[in-house]
Amino acid sequence: MANSRIELLEQILAQDPGSLLARYGLAMEYVNQSQWARAMPEFEAVLKTDPSYGAAYYHGGQTLEKLGEIDAARDFYRRGLAASRDPHTRGELEAALAILGE
Repeated sequence: MANSRIELLEQILAQDPGSLLARYGLAMEYVNQSQWARAMPEFEAVLKTDPSYGAAYYHGGQTLEKLGEIDAARDFYRRGLAASRDPHTRGELEAALAILGE
């Protein structure tokens, strides 16, 4: 079932490469399948199109942590704090940084 979701999202992106919802969905499907290295370029693509997409910073940072890239995760969270205006998202990003000792 998960592979069919990935295939569906890839088909949507083939037709509409700018679909943030499909791009973010694809990143999250990769995360759900522990394919963290494949998820990161998708999170970056979302943020290239919409730098204020707060959830991509949070989940991208979490993904970097799973990859063992703690400094990169901190940077990702910081980027999110600089870009996000949503109080809930900012709180999540601040909490993630605090857990990492910042």
